[in-house]
Amino acid sequence: MIEMDWIWGLIGGLIIGCGGAVYLLGNGRIMGASGIIGGLVDGSGRSNWIERVCFVAALLIAPAVLILFTGVPGETNVTDNYALIVIGGLLVGVGTRIGGGCTSGHGVCGISRLSPRGIVSTLIYIFAGAVMVAALRAMTGAL
Repeated sequence: MIEMDWIWGLIGGLIIGCGGAVYLLGNGRIMGASGIIGGLVDGSGRSNWIERVCFVAALLIAPAVLILFTGVPGETNVTDNYALIVIGGLLVGVGTRIGGGCTSGHGVCGISRLSPRGIVSTLIYIFAGAVMVAALRAMTGAL
């Protein structure tokens, strides 16, 4: 029998893509999560803070609703090393600021608009992520 876990990735990708299209069509801006959240944190998004808060709330509520209908996943590939998770999260945050965007802005919305900056940024962060996973596996066996 064929594993069907890939279907969750497909469904998630379709939802993110549709969300990006609706966001762009609805207000004319790119759906970049790091920029939306960053505007709340640094105060630059005061003019549309309600929209930003609703977006962040939806990011938190959507998985909770999915869990209500499907249950908590039994097995994941996330490490038990909480220090590694925190450090990784902080590095992702720093990287999104340095790179001027995140996977939703560059990867989903940038590539779909054939943006050279989005395509190059996506290639760079995918490569950097692969290098880091390989390095951490070799050094700690954590991932």
